[in-house]
Amino acid sequence: MQKFLLVTDLDNTLVGDDEAMAVLTQQLSQHRAEYGTRIVYSTGRSFTSYQQLRTEKQLLEPDALVTAVGTEIYFGTDKQIPNSQWSEKLSPGWNRELAVATAAHFPDLVPQPNSEQRPFKVSYFVSQQTSKAIIPQLESLLAEQGLAFKVVYSGGKDLDILPECGDKGLAMRFLRQTWDFPPSQTVACGDSGNDIALFSVGEERGIIVGNALPELRQWYETHPADYRYFARASYAGGVLEGLRHFGFL
Repeated sequence: MQKFLLVTDLDNTLVGDDEAMAVLTQQLSQHRAEYGTRIVYSTGRSFTSYQQLRTEKQLLEPDALVTAVGTEIYFGTDKQIPNSQWSEKLSPGWNRELAVATAAHFPDLVPQPNSEQRPFKVSYFVSQQTSKAIIPQLESLLAEQGLAFKVVYSGGKDLDILPECGDKGLAMRFLRQTWDFPPSQTVACGDSGNDIALFSVGEERGIIVGNALPELRQWYETHPADYRYFARASYAGGVLEGLRHFGFL
């Protein structure tokens, strides 16, 4: 056994099966104490929304928290304030007001609640059918404005406009390099479209849980690699299965 870096999505990945999560939590806690493993939660939720989930599910305290689809990282001495180094990486070419004004040209984009609107994330609801026509037009218009951006669509409803250098995968790489973990000792876990960035940034080990949404299943089928594993079990049970598959547990 040796230490590893675990980066896992929360909703419908780590969270979803309380019994399996309890087993996984116990094993991760022990592994961290014995070998120095680090645990990172990477979620689309805002910091406030994460705090609510943490209370509801009694989540293990992470070594770092990545929120808002990879655009905010909390770790170190003050876990209440986003890491300034990461924020500086996202700033060049980003103009939130311009992103909002551009998206306003599309009436089918319904703004998400204010709690989910963040300095480096502009978020909307849009149906899957409508998104197919809107996303290319939105991307074209944002590019015309000279913005450094990316559009992430997930779960058949959530559309996020992010800085070009901000997503879950790049946030994972930032933490991996900060803590000096090689890709072979880093493992990412997810279930939906905004987790694709975790699996496509490099050759970190990837665990896709058995309950993964079609958008991620389809991506996995067209991007085969021996360092990615599609679990049979769902939620935390799938994470546990994948960690055993790769020999981390």
